[in-house]
Amino acid sequence: MPDWWEIHCTPKASSGPTHHQGQAGRENPYLCSNECDASNPDLAHPPRLMFDREDEGLATYWQSVTWSRYPSPLEANITLSWNKSVELTDDVVMTFEYGRPTVMVLEKSLDNGRTWQPYQFYAEDCMEAFSMPARRARDMSPSSAHRVLCTEEYSRWAGSKKEKHVRFEVRDRFAIFAGPDLRNMDNLYTRLESAKGLKEFFTFTDLRMRLLRPALGGTYVQRENLYKYFYAISNIEVIGAAAGSAFGTVAISAAAPSQAKGSTLFQLKPRSPQVIPIEEFQDCECYGHSNRCSYIDFLNVVTCVSCKHNTRGQHCQHCRLGYYRNGSAELDDENVCIECNCNQIGSVHDRCNETGFCECREGAMGPKCDDCLPTHYWRQGCYPNVCDDDQLLCQNGGTCVQNQRCTCPRGFTGVRCEQPRCDLADDGGPNCDHAPDTAPRPDTLLGCLLLLGLATRLGC
Repeated sequence: MPDWWEIHCTPKASSGPTHHQGQAGRENPYLCSNECDASNPDLAHPPRLMFDREDEGLATYWQSVTWSRYPSPLEANITLSWNKSVELTDDVVMTFEYGRPTVMVLEKSLDNGRTWQPYQFYAEDCMEAFSMPARRARDMSPSSAHRVLCTEEYSRWAGSKKEKHVRFEVRDRFAIFAGPDLRNMDNLYTRLESAKGLKEFFTFTDLRMRLLRPALGGTYVQRENLYKYFYAISNIEVIGAAAGSAFGTVAISAAAPSQAKGSTLFQLKPRSPQVIPIEEFQDCECYGHSNRCSYIDFLNVVTCVSCKHNTRGQHCQHCRLGYYRNGSAELDDENVCIECNCNQIGSVHDRCNETGFCECREGAMGPKCDDCLPTHYWRQGCYPNVCDDDQLLCQNGGTCVQNQRCTCPRGFTGVRCEQPRCDLADDGGPNCDHAPDTAPRPDTLLGCLLLLGLATRLGC
């Protein structure tokens, strides 16, 4: 198995004989109909059977032990590790045989399995299992597309052998931005780069399926039939791109691993993206900013891969966020995109419009937001003027210093020198001789009188 992805199942299958019997067992000899034994190759159902080729004949499965220790929980963890960051480009699909789990959690790790966080909860009753209301990914809004939800769509007993799949719905979340037919991919690309937390939501280094309660056949647990309760998985499909590459450029599928000569790709599934040299695909137009294209089958879209010169988009026809189109350059010019260079303090973010103007914070102005409006002054950002020579005048002979403060003459204080100040004279008494010609404010006069009375009582 390649060293750049691994699978772990816990607990491991019992090394001794284990009796199984399920409804499917009578029809598929690969599903234990009588006895399973992990130590016997002919009776074992190891994890690799979740990823083997099943082009012809009956499906093969990984199977857990039975629920013989009921009422102790029958739980199992299946962990997939890539040893690199992966970005999902399609649904994660898990195929169960003989019933889907009634309770399950899909988790992800961003640090190679050191810490974990929930990705999606699955239950036949979300409120009972996780104290969460049931929701569907297709009903989410753009602001909530990256939130973790609990779904009941894949856990209830359907009574049909066709209901085998459990999905983590990536396409439904993409459709929130790209439309129901996923045609507005440019809008999706933009939102993935600009919306906080959205791109990170589809990124991981490891996935873990925590199987918490097996299928019960639509009934309650029957103690006389505990050997009928177990987990069986025939396929797990994870399709994504190496993090940091263009969307849909490299298929990294956990299904049917193979390492072709000169390639580090997993076995491609029918709907997975395929990287095609530009000379082999006539519809691949990248304006000289890339020499590779990717064909995404389920979208029927050809898109350029790894656009250079700060370009992006299906045909490298747009500028990356933080750059704008050079109006004097052709689309195939290496200098077609110019950096915005927005002032980090004066601008809201590092992006600009098609003319190169940045979005400024309150009080800032200029193409790069590096200047202030006349009503503001600059001090590591733009702040409202304290004083000026027009409307915010310093009073009583005060002087405005760089719109930031008033320098007041002796005897006055306040933001704009509007308050008289009573100082102590040389004999310790109040000195209000330099009060303004206008009548002092009542509160100021009262303060002076109180101070005068205090000085008299002290005999000063």
